Amino acid sequence: MPLVTDRADFGELQAYLTRTTSLSPGEADRVIAEVLAYFDEDVQAFVRRRHTELQSRGIRNDDAFARISSELGRRLFSPPALSLRQLRRIVYT
Repeated sequence: MPLVTDRADFGELQAYLTRTTSLSPGEADRVIAEVLAYFDEDVQAFVRRRHTELQSRGIRNDDAFARISSELGRRLFSPPALSLRQLRRIVYT
């Protein structure tokens, strides 16, 4: 489930970025899209991507997994999609 579901609500942010930086409206849109994509990444995708990145740098699995584990605590992730039944279980169990 994406962290941000309606990207059309970012016109005010785009205007702010173009007013306070040297970004054009198109560049501001691309920056916003990149930041949103960064935060939309789920845990599994992050772990796979980081493992591939670290392997490409020649980092061994033991060191790569230790690094990924420490990085996970500093990242924001979208919550999983929960059914109404799952939400009820959280509340009533």
